[in-house]
Amino acid sequence: MNARHISFAVALTLCGASVLAQTQPSPVGLWRNVDDKTGEVKAEIRITEAGGALAGRIEKTLGKDRKPDSTCEACTDDRKGKPIVGLEIVRGGKKAEGKDVWEGGKILDPENGKEYRASFTPIDGGQKLEVRGYIGPFWRTQTWTRKE
Repeated sequence: MNARHISFAVALTLCGASVLAQTQPSPVGLWRNVDDKTGEVKAEIRITEAGGALAGRIEKTLGKDRKPDSTCEACTDDRKGKPIVGLEIVRGGKKAEGKDVWEGGKILDPENGKEYRASFTPIDGGQKLEVRGYIGPFWRTQTWTRKE
């Protein structure tokens, strides 16, 4: 094998590693969540990542009972009285070392104003997201579906 073939092989390997790194499942994107009681799609949430930490905002409310101009009256922090559309409901959460899970964040339920410790785990090749909210030793898990 000559130097030209070796250089090509190295470039091909690096390119393949780069593609694999870009296709790792991530919570970043636009997601739809579903009401636990009715099974109805409630909202679209856009999750972004900056400085390794997650942030998520309600981009759109869905369903027949959703009012686009409603506000978070049950919130008790800086989000009280803020419009639901645009409301930041995910704060923090960083990728756990060696795992495809983002931990250490918080998630807000705007219907009751409670904020829970949260973890975010992409499943099904990143097409679904397990969102787990914790309060003490108890937790609740929702599965969100990727919109884009």
